[in-house]
Order: sequence, then structure tokens, then C-alpha cells
Amino acid sequence: MKFGLNTAILGHMDFDQVLEFCHGVGYKSLEVACWPSGKKERRYAGVSHINVDALTPHKVEEILHACETHDIEISALAYYPNPLDENLEARAFNIEHLKKVIEGANKLNVGMVTTFIGRMQTKTLEENLLEFKAVWPDIIHYAKQLNVKIAIENCPMLFSNDEWPGGQNIFTSPAIWCKCFELIPEDNFGINFDPSHFIWQQMDYIKPITEFKDRIFHIHFKDIKLYRDQLDDYGCMATPLHYMAPKIPGLGDVDWAKYISALRDINYKGHACVEVEDRSFEDTTQDIEDSCILSYRYLSQFLI
Repeated sequence: MKFGLNTAILGHMDFDQVLEFCHGVGYKSLEVACWPSGKKERRYAGVSHINVDALTPHKVEEILHACETHDIEISALAYYPNPLDENLEARAFNIEHLKKVIEGANKLNVGMVTTFIGRMQTKTLEENLLEFKAVWPDIIHYAKQLNVKIAIENCPMLFSNDEWPGGQNIFTSPAIWCKCFELIPEDNFGINFDPSHFIWQQMDYIKPITEFKDRIFHIHFKDIKLYRDQLDDYGCMATPLHYMAPKIPGLGDVDWAKYISALRDINYKGHACVEVEDRSFEDTTQDIEDSCILSYRYLSQFLI
């Protein structure tokens, strides 16, 4: 298993600084944020450590040389928009940039893009699956032509009032995963599995590892703390931030020994990247960097 970091939390650094910092910590891979330059839609978005609009052959060579020098591999290029946005102009922009990220992954010989399917948040699941069937085959086929895998994160993107009622990503549960894979059975279409989102949905996050072992292309290491007293007060129909909070690994409710053991059981050899979204480590850039260091130290007991 290749232990890495999602770079979105290090928005105060450029790519070379990220490499230097992560090499010093001990990380061996990076899931590199590739948002459109200057476009910040929400927290942890808008970071662009590789500008896919400027990937000249010289720039590609420069990036690969820097990675080799720091003994760090790029696990994936990351862009998490809403490709099924009900605003068709926004949807077109998101898909256009997603295809540029796919092209960038091909140029860099990365072979992986991590993203969301998206969702029309005021429409039913059935309506969204029909839209998925209409929109996504072209994207998956385009990626396959360029030898790129697409790994969809299982985040509902349903945390705040502006994402209510349906959220902005349908790829939220094993039942829906099955439907998506039935509609698009291509072998370059898979999962970026984050156990934390199953915690607050009160779902089993171990069973899917075996069930979908051939579709798990990438892993996120992120934790979630579920506050039972607040859940009792607000109920599961409230926006989730009323009763849970993202945490760095080891400070939430994921049983990391059990989770990583299950990944070992399926002989997972891919990339597993820490994703930091813990507000307790955001006051200063030092706090942010400490969160990456602490995450590495905690998970190292299971991985190194």
C-alpha cells in the first residue's frame, strides 16, 4: 500500500513546497489538487497544485523530475466538482475541466483521476441515474482512450444548507455503486473509498471492501467524529454538520486497525491518501502542517 496525502489542505504552498514538505514527513505519494485556477466553490476546493491548462512537455518533464528527486509518486489528479449540476452552464464548465484533468493525468503518466459523479440536488435518485447514464459514458470512454482510471469518492456532498436537499454526489452507498456499475461496466470506472462518510451515515465501512475489491482504485484516510448527543437532539434528517465533524485519522470513530486490515485482506496495493478537513487544525499554517504530520505518525503504525 502506497501511503500519501491529498494536497488540497496545503493550499498555502506551491507544488515544489508540497513535495519538499511531504518528503520531509515521509509520505510517498500525492493526490494532487487540480482545480481551475482561482475558482473556489467551497472549503478545500479551488486549490491547484498542478495547472492542467499549462502542461507543456517541458512542464511535464519538470514535474516528473521533481517527484523523482523527492521519491514521491503522484497517485491521482484530483478535481471534485458537480458534473451533473442542474445549471447547464456550470455543468459544461465542470465537465470541460474534468476532461482537461484526465488529459493531464495521461500526459503525466499518472493513470488516475479522483472526482465526483455529481447530482441534480433537487431531483430524485432515479432521475439522477438516468442523467448519469446520459452524461457519464462519454467521460469514462474518454478516460479509457487515454489509459486513465476514474475513481469516484463516496462523499454525499450533503453538509450545508446550499447542498440541501439531495447533496451534490449520488455515489454514496453500495446499492448505488451497483447501479452505477451496471449502467457503466467499464473496467476503468471505480471507487475512491473514504470510510468516514459511512460513519456519519451509520453504515458498515468494512463489508464493501471485500464486496467491491475489484473496483477500489484509490483510498482516502479521513476520520469522522459522530456526536451521539447531538444526533439525538437533531436527528439524522438534519444537515450532518449538526451532529458530526471531520477529524484527522485517530481522532474520530473509524477503527483504523480494522479498516487497514481489511484492505490487507484483499491485497490492496494501490494508493491510500490522507485527506485533512479537521477544523481543529486550521488556525495557522503550522496547525495545518501539524495535522499532516500527526496523521502520518498515527497511520504509520499500520502501514510501515
